[in-house]
Amino acid sequence: VVGVYTTMEGGKGEKKRKRNEGGVALRTPYVHAVGIQINDPTKGSFAHSFTPEEEEEFSRLASLPNLYEIISKSIAPAIYGMSDIKKSIACQLFGGSVKRLPDGMRLRGDINILLLGDPGTAKSQTLKFVEKVAPIAVYTSGKGSSAAGLTASVVRDSGSKEYYLEGGAMVLADQGVVCIDEFDKMNSNDRVAIHEAMEQQTISVAKAGITTMLNARTSVLAAANPVFGKYDDMRQPFENIEFQSTILSRFDLIFLIKDVRNENKDRTIAQHVINIHMKGQTSETDVGEIDIYTLKRYVSYCRAKFSPRLSEAAAEALQNHYVSFRSSVRDLEQTNGRAASIPITVRQLEAIIRITESLARMQQSHVANVDHLVEAIRLFKASTMDAASSGITAPDNITPAAQQEIEHAENMIKLRVPIGASLSEARLVSELAQKNVSVFAIRMAIRGLVLREELLYRNQRK
Repeated sequence: VVGVYTTMEGGKGEKKRKRNEGGVALRTPYVHAVGIQINDPTKGSFAHSFTPEEEEEFSRLASLPNLYEIISKSIAPAIYGMSDIKKSIACQLFGGSVKRLPDGMRLRGDINILLLGDPGTAKSQTLKFVEKVAPIAVYTSGKGSSAAGLTASVVRDSGSKEYYLEGGAMVLADQGVVCIDEFDKMNSNDRVAIHEAMEQQTISVAKAGITTMLNARTSVLAAANPVFGKYDDMRQPFENIEFQSTILSRFDLIFLIKDVRNENKDRTIAQHVINIHMKGQTSETDVGEIDIYTLKRYVSYCRAKFSPRLSEAAAEALQNHYVSFRSSVRDLEQTNGRAASIPITVRQLEAIIRITESLARMQQSHVANVDHLVEAIRLFKASTMDAASSGITAPDNITPAAQQEIEHAENMIKLRVPIGASLSEARLVSELAQKNVSVFAIRMAIRGLVLREELLYRNQRK
């Protein structure tokens, strides 16, 4: 820190009290900072300087043919599976290229990711790991975060009685990652406050005579639960996802994480977790895994040295893919008779560009080619496109009228079977059928309640 050590008089109330007592006004010492530089390499905003040995090591890493796989496996290695999510987080750490247009407009290069899934699917642990591995990161929980806490607040100094700005999580994470857990528990008005920060990457403040604009050039990694706690495949996507399309369109990648009951998968996950608790390590040692410090330095090096751009061949291929994406979503909307829960707009086109550039930056390339684009489109299809098209997995196409009948049957079942009571399935179906409810709606309602664990089968489903 370079600055001037000086003092200032205390507040007006203190000066008046001291004057009445015949004493000297209280003075508070402070340092008027001229320049601040962080020299600790473990901190995010330190001055980027790399030794020749480090640059040689980074060049060796970039030459590895499986670098993409190595980096993705180095992200949260204690968490089993979730390979596409880890690859997307790797892209988020490196980020795309920032563009400044001749008219002064700035196009962001940061990638925003939303993890929407069932409880117990390691979403929070993933966010905690990203907080450790990102060069600059801030972790917060949506339940305990307000609009001012995420953006900026105006505070009045108790001594001088003057107003000053205090930056929130997105300002403190400038040029880094902000991890927001329990994103669905946030107040809807508070979520609206980060719209500007997620797209324009600025925060405008006009309070108490202070009118300014703060930088919030940060990536957002958010985790949330569906409306019903667990994702219900029997319902339409818009019924599981309560977020507005204005906030969903600002996420480049949206992953649906479902806790699917599968004996082989459950056994593998159980073995993985037990090994961690017994030995403090994973059951398999991945060769070439990068430690956190090296990965953090490599991310900082690539972000500082490389700003890739799309090649002409990749740009032409991307144009064709974007048109097909829009066509498939339009066909889906016409089939279902309602708008898609997750819109596919020009923002998603820019999202694919950012992911493509991040893959090129990861390999220290100045040009993003078709191979990078193919992987970016695969990630986009496995996340956002899958979430936009996911929904009913019933054997027949359920119309809105049939869906209403199923919901009516669910309400009747809840009234007929109180908490703790038991009833034969055949008898339940027979009683509801006598009340002019179709057997199909009754079966689908029972299936939905069982999936949400509001009903349980006992005595071998008798």
